[in-house]
Amino acid sequence: MQTGVIVSLALYFILMLGIGIYAWRKSTADSEGYLLGGRSLGPAVTALSAGASDMSGWLLLGLPGALYVSGLVEAWIGIGLFAGALVNWIVVAPRLRRQTEELGDALTIPEYLGNRFPSHAVALRLTSAVIVVVFFTVYTAAGMVGGGKLFATAFGGDYMTGVWVTTGVVLAYTMIGGFLAVSLTDFVQGCIMFAALVLMPLVVMFGPGGSAGESLARVPVEGFLSLSHGLTAIGWLSAVTWGLGYFGQPHIIVRFMAIRSVKEIPTARNIGMAWMGVCLLGAIGLGLAGRAYVERNGLTLADPETIFILLANLLFHPLVTGFLYAALLAAIMSTISSQLLVSSSSLTEDFYRLFLRKQAGEREAVQVGRISVALVALAAIAIAADPDSKVLGLVAHAWAGFGAAFGPMIVLALTWRRMTGAGAVAGLITGALVVIAWIALGWDQSFLGGPGVYEIIPGFIAAWLAIVVTSRSTRESGQADPVHAID
Repeated sequence: MQTGVIVSLALYFILMLGIGIYAWRKSTADSEGYLLGGRSLGPAVTALSAGASDMSGWLLLGLPGALYVSGLVEAWIGIGLFAGALVNWIVVAPRLRRQTEELGDALTIPEYLGNRFPSHAVALRLTSAVIVVVFFTVYTAAGMVGGGKLFATAFGGDYMTGVWVTTGVVLAYTMIGGFLAVSLTDFVQGCIMFAALVLMPLVVMFGPGGSAGESLARVPVEGFLSLSHGLTAIGWLSAVTWGLGYFGQPHIIVRFMAIRSVKEIPTARNIGMAWMGVCLLGAIGLGLAGRAYVERNGLTLADPETIFILLANLLFHPLVTGFLYAALLAAIMSTISSQLLVSSSSLTEDFYRLFLRKQAGEREAVQVGRISVALVALAAIAIAADPDSKVLGLVAHAWAGFGAAFGPMIVLALTWRRMTGAGAVAGLITGALVVIAWIALGWDQSFLGGPGVYEIIPGFIAAWLAIVVTSRSTRESGQADPVHAID
């Protein structure tokens, strides 16, 4: 069996590296090419790249694991995410694509904010870069944990070996090919993930050992198929407000900056939302059907987040199992590569070229970007060294940090004329600090003697209020005013 699996994975790795080499030859001569692909992405690549970089290993590990344990009630996370992604495509995508090009052809989110509010450009770019690097290091570690779990569970190998192998392949094509390599590999990886999430639930229910879904009703978890069983108002709010995080995820919204034109965004949105809907339904079906399959066949599963790996081993030919492992790696690697590149772009454009080498040439900037990718990866590996880490938990914290720090600021910067640079700085810092403090105090686990409140809720509200209050009490001259209707 191992031979067939290894062949499939080897072919997958070769394909990823081949794309990296193609992108290196095509678009890494300057910073715009390396960091933004020359703003040349078509709608399909934009859509699947945004989706694949968003739907990381949590889609095949964390979310099915949560549904495996608690049942359909955990699907509210997916519902909230779908709604948030749709609003993000409608509100943020067209405005960000236009404004980043109009305001100095900004290559990064911090650079856009600096151009939008020039009186506070340095503070915004530096603070944004710090937040990007800190939270993305944690987020990247979540993907590496997924890679380690795959190798340890599927091959009985060493967890850290899996972390290093996963990271090594990602580093190779990201450092070589930059943004275009990341986007093209995301497109391929998105297709693989789509196929796996359609195939797996169907085989689990209708293949050998399945029961056409009949055994779902006999899972020994009360309210397993209920969307409301045991759900409190706070629990529901904490689940659906995951959708708020979309507005502030740099690795997702940077795709909006790279599409060829604003006119192609509706097409990309339709493709992206259709892909996301099918993938979320597949992940939900995988968690529910996987639990029913385990119960029906008297199996044991120590870690619910490995249900995908267990079923891939049991139900498929080795070559198909290798393909399914490749789908899991695709989910993991697509997000890691996007996060590493965004962190690299912030370190290069918003720190190195802003403070250390203002006159750095394009070739030097690209080389610094590659070094930055490696440094962030090493820091993430240190965090991922604990094999007991939970993918969904790490993702939840990083997602909340970005959503609260950047979300309100991005939405208001794109849509509200009266927003000021002082307000932007206040919102950025307030959102990040509230999320960090909420986690440190344990209020995400238990709040006022009741269930925990997801940290994105207080962080997002506090940041929004900080921006509005500070902007209304300050006046600035000379700041850009690109806020107008989208044709």
